[in-house]
Amino acid sequence: MSKLDFDGTRVDVDAGILRDLGRKVLREIGCTPETAASVSNHLVETSLAGVESHGVMRLLQYVDQFRSGYMSAGAVPTAMETRSGVWEIDGGGGIGIPAMELAIEKAVLATRQSGLVAVAVRHCGHTGRIGAYVERGADAGCLTICVGGGGRHNWRQVAPYGGSRAILPTNPYALAMPGGNHGPVVLDFATSIIAGGWIYAAKNAGALLPEGCLIDRDGHPSRDPDAYFNGGAILPMGGPKGYALGLIAELIGEAMLGPSTTEMNWLILCLDTKMFKEQSALHATAEEILAEIRTCPPAPGFDLVQVPGERERAAKAKSNAVAIPEPTWNDLQALAQQLGCA
Repeated sequence: MSKLDFDGTRVDVDAGILRDLGRKVLREIGCTPETAASVSNHLVETSLAGVESHGVMRLLQYVDQFRSGYMSAGAVPTAMETRSGVWEIDGGGGIGIPAMELAIEKAVLATRQSGLVAVAVRHCGHTGRIGAYVERGADAGCLTICVGGGGRHNWRQVAPYGGSRAILPTNPYALAMPGGNHGPVVLDFATSIIAGGWIYAAKNAGALLPEGCLIDRDGHPSRDPDAYFNGGAILPMGGPKGYALGLIAELIGEAMLGPSTTEMNWLILCLDTKMFKEQSALHATAEEILAEIRTCPPAPGFDLVQVPGERERAAKAKSNAVAIPEPTWNDLQALAQQLGCA
């Protein structure tokens, strides 16, 4: 499932070892025990799901951001319900993973009373894989939508359609709803053609990126991750469609929820599907639809037709080890030794 063009060696590392390493590193850098456990578990689960761009290699980035003061290691997110009935989560300037976990917890609980809930998440750093949060909402019987934006002043990553300079962030969306026998249907995508994390992963591993993802500072196509770090840009997903989605997300994040601090602002919408159909009936109809999709004959070059979200769950069920590029694993071990927690 990796998008890296990597010819080097990968090292299989047990998930338990990685969780322990992550917790120790994050505790040493100043995170609370709860935050350290939350972030480490999230990164390992993401790697096991095959989403390398948002997995354990992010630990290197997070430690750099804690050390620089970009994120506050000891921050603890807080929640407040406003007079208008929406929830607001303040990440306190810390990493965004525990803030998003608190947001989805509040959203699911609140839908039991009102049926439809909006949650704003502000003042936090990187949030990890947002598909994990909307999947929790869908597991609880809710149609769950998450969109992030508003960080263009600090994160100019993506060129607008027809442009040659990075202006927008990657502004991701995630949507999930209850599905059939194999669990929720989950969409999780950056509005750029590739998530920024894949560029960091490629640089860490000494790998190249797929064709058609990047342009260099002069607007020429490139596969080299350094082209991005030297003033290049990621291209929008699907040309004008990805650009338009990214622009709407930026308006939501800054014009509606902003100004943004630390990284970007997030909007989560959670709808209890039982308002429309009893859960078992929805499940049966969803499985009928999804079963028909799976029976579609695969096109040349494909083994089967998959449903969004099922590939990640299958990857996690398949192995309890993460195949990490050797250079990245060496960097993680060096970081642990540096902090005295190898």
